[in-house]
Amino acid sequence: MPFSAVLLDLDGTLLDTIPDLANASNAMRRELGMSPLSQDTIASYVGKGTENLVQRTLSNNPEGTVPDSASVERGLEIFGRHYHTVNGEQAVLYPGVLEGLRAFQASGMKMAVVTNKPTEFTLPLLERSGLAGFFEHIVCGDTCARKKPDPMPLLHACELLQVNPEDALAIGDSVNDALAARAANIAVLAVPYGYNEGMDVRTLEVDDIVMSINEAAQWAFRN
Repeated sequence: MPFSAVLLDLDGTLLDTIPDLANASNAMRRELGMSPLSQDTIASYVGKGTENLVQRTLSNNPEGTVPDSASVERGLEIFGRHYHTVNGEQAVLYPGVLEGLRAFQASGMKMAVVTNKPTEFTLPLLERSGLAGFFEHIVCGDTCARKKPDPMPLLHACELLQVNPEDALAIGDSVNDALAARAANIAVLAVPYGYNEGMDVRTLEVDDIVMSINEAAQWAFRN
């Protein structure tokens, strides 16, 4: 087996978090006098971190105006307050996640989460979902100076795990994961059930598309 570590995205890869993100986003909009958006619309805004989610959510308005920095800051405060309340409440594991993580663990591969979600939301979510114990390290959206699709978070995870990038495997659901892994010289798999900002994962430049984390483990063991 050529891989000694696996780096996993969180939202849209391990957990379906859209119901909670949509609830917090719409609570923010209502507090600001805006009408709610559909879960599918909000799902298309997920992937580049909370600030991007809030900015795009606030930009969806009848006037077509882009919020200024002060409006985004206010939105972030309101969103964060609501998301802290609902974080993990309706989030569910995707099929095959536990089986795949257990298979990776049994093989001796080191594991880390690499997500664009801020630490303040990531750690409670991993605890609440029962996944925290699988991972040696957690790299969040505010751990490094730059987020995915920049390679920095993946390379930082490799340093923490003490593995070379070429010996690691990344697994995600979006263009951010694919671009970051390619730039870091890390093999990358995509799952088709996540968000990918509303785009088809078949358009991504990845090593393969797998139907589940369990299938990703089997792919890793035979490649």
